[in-house]
Amino acid sequence: MRYWKICLGALALASCATAPVERPLAVRSVPRTPPPADDAGLLFWSQATRTDRFRKLEDFYPGLEVAAAPRVRGLPRGAPLDTATLAKIDAQLEAINAAGIMVLQDGKVRYERYRLGFAPDQRWTSFSVAKSFTSTLLGAAVKDGALSLSDPVTEHLPGLRGTAYDGVTVEQVATMTSGVKWNEDYTNPKSDVARMLSVTPVAGEPQSVTYARTLMREAPAGSKWVYKTLETNLLGDIVAAATGRSLADYAKEKIVDPAGFSGGLFWMTDLTGRNIGGCCLSVRLSDYARLGQWVLEGGQPSVPADWFERAGTRHADIGVPGYGYGYQWWTNPLGFGAQGIFGQYITIVPSQRLVIAVVSSHPTATGKALSEARAALWRVVSEGAAR
Repeated sequence: MRYWKICLGALALASCATAPVERPLAVRSVPRTPPPADDAGLLFWSQATRTDRFRKLEDFYPGLEVAAAPRVRGLPRGAPLDTATLAKIDAQLEAINAAGIMVLQDGKVRYERYRLGFAPDQRWTSFSVAKSFTSTLLGAAVKDGALSLSDPVTEHLPGLRGTAYDGVTVEQVATMTSGVKWNEDYTNPKSDVARMLSVTPVAGEPQSVTYARTLMREAPAGSKWVYKTLETNLLGDIVAAATGRSLADYAKEKIVDPAGFSGGLFWMTDLTGRNIGGCCLSVRLSDYARLGQWVLEGGQPSVPADWFERAGTRHADIGVPGYGYGYQWWTNPLGFGAQGIFGQYITIVPSQRLVIAVVSSHPTATGKALSEARAALWRVVSEGAAR
């Protein structure tokens, strides 16, 4: 269980004409200071350790790196939010121990703040915000004709034949409705999510597949939603298999460059050297905001024209009124967004042309009070942006 214990417990847009692709676009990143053998693992770090290390995971873990976009999307300043709104936002940032926030409306910065010693030129880890990056790469692979949402997952990952994933489609994995039994308890070192990347690697096989072969079915495919980070890892491996490219390499062409990222992207890898589709890429706060703005505008030219209308629509009922799950994007009363444990968010409010990017070091991975504080922050920003 060593590896996953470490990894999780372990944008006005300048014209970005597509240039000829020169590969490789991603290079291996070697950690400068691997955690000691007795390290408790990322899920179980102290508050101080999280706040220190979330901004520099590339120092501790292997991954793939890609460079900033050749043409960076400018983020001009817009009208600042009113003083009363700013006071409410700052109180919410304090409550969730946020490291930074950027609010865009019509592609202009209406508020930006950094805390906890975090700086604009530093990166911050995404946790499950990476899932929405992987979803975007899924859309790119669909547009490129590399796969279809109706494909059986076993077509792209033949190692899953004869397992609980027989008969499950790519779309059902994207919506986490495979019907496969799973435990996503971040506080339990024996849960599936804590153990999945500690499984002994099998030559020529993604670790996600190796672990998935141990799982059982609990419901018919398509009938039950259960949040499973493993399924985004599988989705990433499906995209990689279909395109013949690593997720980081594909993201450079399909996300980083067209969205105009100002800094490089680091994406953690598992014990087999593959990117972890469900977690742990790192970019600047402004680049999380750029992604949100690019998505709000349709994500062209990388994905089908209606991709984010489909991906950001509720396909699965998660049992919370007003909320749901799309293709690796969460739906909410304001719109849709990407979410990661310990307080990482990109919230998109299409009706207000609004993007809210937040990075944090929550005291716990998840929790009812934190969810309520997050929703309150969104409401405060939305109401202030409407004035």
